[in-house]
Amino acid sequence: MNTTHQMSAMSAEDRFGQRFAARLSDASDDLPHEISERLKAARMVALSKRNILKMETASGAISLGQTAALHLGGEKFNWWGRMAALVPLIALVVGLMTIKLLQDEFLVDEIASVDAELLTDELPPAAYTDPGFTQYLRTVGRE
Repeated sequence: MNTTHQMSAMSAEDRFGQRFAARLSDASDDLPHEISERLKAARMVALSKRNILKMETASGAISLGQTAALHLGGEKFNWWGRMAALVPLIALVVGLMTIKLLQDEFLVDEIASVDAELLTDELPPAAYTDPGFTQYLRTVGRE
């Protein structure tokens, strides 16, 4: 099914290219011989580059059954290449762990400062749970 879709896509590109080339050819009938020869030479160079590009692209993909994989170049990954590929992953994990530890430390410091303020305040901690104290705070807040 994929090959049929690829064939129809390539044939659509080829049809477009043929129609485009036909329109260019119709317009080139009135050109002088020197210019038409230069265009012909440029066309040949473009076609040769297109063929080289097709060959390079085809060698860059490997078919594995119904899946495809990219070929990573002329040689396989050696030990150093694999280690170099792991460096960004290790840096990411270390960075995330550092952020988590810093956030935990900040949270502990914040809780400790609130506890220290409660314990060193003039009011006893039981006063904060007294319903009369809540009413007192509301009346003071209005004034």
